[in-house]
Amino acid sequence: MGAQRGHTSRRGLLLGLGAPLLLGGAGLTYVLWPEKAAGMKVRTDLEPLNRRFWTALGDVSDAHWLGYDADEPGAPRTVPSPDSRVRLVGLAHLKAGTAKRILRDQAHKFEVTTLSALPAELKPFVPSGAGWQSSETYNKAALAEGLDVIPSGSFCFDGIRDLVYFDYTFLYT
Repeated sequence: MGAQRGHTSRRGLLLGLGAPLLLGGAGLTYVLWPEKAAGMKVRTDLEPLNRRFWTALGDVSDAHWLGYDADEPGAPRTVPSPDSRVRLVGLAHLKAGTAKRILRDQAHKFEVTTLSALPAELKPFVPSGAGWQSSETYNKAALAEGLDVIPSGSFCFDGIRDLVYFDYTFLYT
C-alpha cells in the first residue's frame, strides 16, 4: 500500500507542476502569437494583373491592388478554401491612349460613375479629380475574355490619366 501511495504522490506532484507550466506556456503563446493584420497589404506586382487583363487592357503598369478571399478579408491564406470567392481590386496605369480608345468605343455606352466599395488601403492611390467612367456592356465583354467562369465586377476608366480601376470577384474552384 505504501508503494502505491508514493506512486500516486509522484503522479500528483507531476500533475501539480505540469498543469501550471502547460497553462502558462499556452497563455504566453496566445499573448505572443501574431494578430491578424489590421489591413491588407497593397500589392504592386504586375505579372498577375497582366496575365489576367492582357486581352482586355494590354499590359498595365504602376499598379496598386489587393487580392483576397472575399469571404474572409484580411485572413492569411495558405490553402484556399473550397470554392473561394476571390476579389481583385485596384488601380493601374494603361499604355498611353488606351483608356481614351476604350472610352470612344461606340459598342459600349460609358457613363460617369464613382468608385464604390473602395478599400481604405487603396484610397491614397486614387488621384483627386479623376473622371471615372464605366459601362456594363464593356464589363461583361472584358470580364468574359479568356476565363471559364465569368466573374462579376467592373472596370472604371479615367481617360485623362490613362488609369483603370478594377473591382471584380470570381469563384476560384
